[in-house]
Amino acid sequence: ERMAPVRAMAASPNMKKLAAVIDDRSIVLFDEKGMQKDRFSTKPIDAKYSKRSYIVLSLAFSPDSSSLAVGQSDNVVFVYKIGADWNEKKVITNKLVQTAAVTALSWPFDDKVLIGLIDGKMRVGLLKQNKCASLYKTDMGVIAIDISAKRTSFVSSHIDGSLILYNFASKAQEKMCTHSCAAYSIAFTAHSIVAGGADRRIICYSENGIVQQTFDFSSVDEREFSSIIADPTGQNFVAGSFDR
Repeated sequence: ERMAPVRAMAASPNMKKLAAVIDDRSIVLFDEKGMQKDRFSTKPIDAKYSKRSYIVLSLAFSPDSSSLAVGQSDNVVFVYKIGADWNEKKVITNKLVQTAAVTALSWPFDDKVLIGLIDGKMRVGLLKQNKCASLYKTDMGVIAIDISAKRTSFVSSHIDGSLILYNFASKAQEKMCTHSCAAYSIAFTAHSIVAGGADRRIICYSENGIVQQTFDFSSVDEREFSSIIADPTGQNFVAGSFDR
């Protein structure tokens, strides 16, 4: 329809939907062919605030692709039931109030969504109970989260370059390493944790924080890496920069 900045995007696990937040804080839904099929408005944490009081910072689809978590700068996560078919009524099923802006989301299990905050907290939203619990706290804001292909652990990236690994079974976290810059893009593959950022380098780490491989594009005419994603098998990853 028109040119507009995209604030956040998420693809559904079944690969049939793409959600994108545009500048008026509405969410546009596209099909697998890139055709716009639906659109709905988001809302502030409280009706007394205006639509301009917040921005949407992060999105995550549920494992069954029927719901969408929306993380906002006004310290809240809304979970919308969007349905399996197009143009179904959008219903808010959960409202999870946070202590700070929601900068990263991931949805590994049907009843649990991971929530990263700008104040450094990692939390889990317990959807059946409609409440949250703390996983761990750091002093640096969370900027990205990714889950292992086997859903046994996840890694969080922080603005000081820290990469922290959390194991679901042991409920323990460990700082893996400090990346060379803030890793705004991470991917948890089957063999390594891939991180990239403004220094135009992609580094693959083991879960112990050991550098396995480095792709250095700092000497060529390249922009920062703004996105990295692994395929569902965890065997491959794709990195995107400004225009390639």
